[in-house]
Amino acid sequence: MTAAFTRWLLAGIALSLTALAGEADARTEKPLWEAGLGATVLSFPDYLGSDRQRSYVLPLPYFVYRGEIFQADRDGVRGVLFDNSVAELNLSVSASLPVDSDGNDARRGMPNLDPTFEIGPSLEIHLWRSRDRRMLLDLRLPVRKALAIGGSFRDAGLVFTPKVNLDIEDPLGFTGWNLGLLAGADYGNQRQHAYFYDVAPAFATADRPAYRADGGFGGLKVIAALSKRFDRFWIGCFARYDRLQDAVFADSPLIRQDHAWAAGLGIAWILGQSSKTLRVRD
Repeated sequence: MTAAFTRWLLAGIALSLTALAGEADARTEKPLWEAGLGATVLSFPDYLGSDRQRSYVLPLPYFVYRGEIFQADRDGVRGVLFDNSVAELNLSVSASLPVDSDGNDARRGMPNLDPTFEIGPSLEIHLWRSRDRRMLLDLRLPVRKALAIGGSFRDAGLVFTPKVNLDIEDPLGFTGWNLGLLAGADYGNQRQHAYFYDVAPAFATADRPAYRADGGFGGLKVIAALSKRFDRFWIGCFARYDRLQDAVFADSPLIRQDHAWAAGLGIAWILGQSSKTLRVRD
């Protein structure tokens, strides 16, 4: 896996994470598309449960597209399969980072972890909207197939990540700001958890016994994200916390701590936008 590919994978993850709290004003005309470029500072663990935290400074692509089928906005990049006042069916994507095992004490001597790419449908049910339409509560039910991307594509299992998401416009009266709050759980089948947490007998040591992960509950997570679109630039930040204490793989020797956190801050300058406008979701 080349360093250039890794940098752009990270930039894509940064874009999807900071997009959690992107613009959400449904009462004004918006350009069909907006594009820009900036920079982001990110901090991630090697994997959930790792005690190695890494920081990155990366280019941040800023792209918003509000088409009827393809959309890129506060909810990330997705395809809208259907959308009405009650529910949406979207195409959901996600990714994980590559891990150099020799740089990670828990995995030293084991094969490196290739990055993974996940894709699948997500049913989003609109649970509640405030009378002034500034707050929207959704239940999101994404199911994704994971593929490890190395010299070839390899099956990395299935993930199910049910979550509740609250979008708030102008939180606490701060005009133009958008706040996103998300809480949910992670589930994976045996192949998904094995990819990250199995220890084959060939790589077992006195401090790292052989281990085979089960499928099932993979922990709880909360995410908060805040952003604002100014005339010529956009700024956003996020923080994420994961609790792994009751995960089915919590006893893996590769788990060094039962929690994880990630955070990021990004700024992007708007370089162009379409002259065509439209009214976004009411």
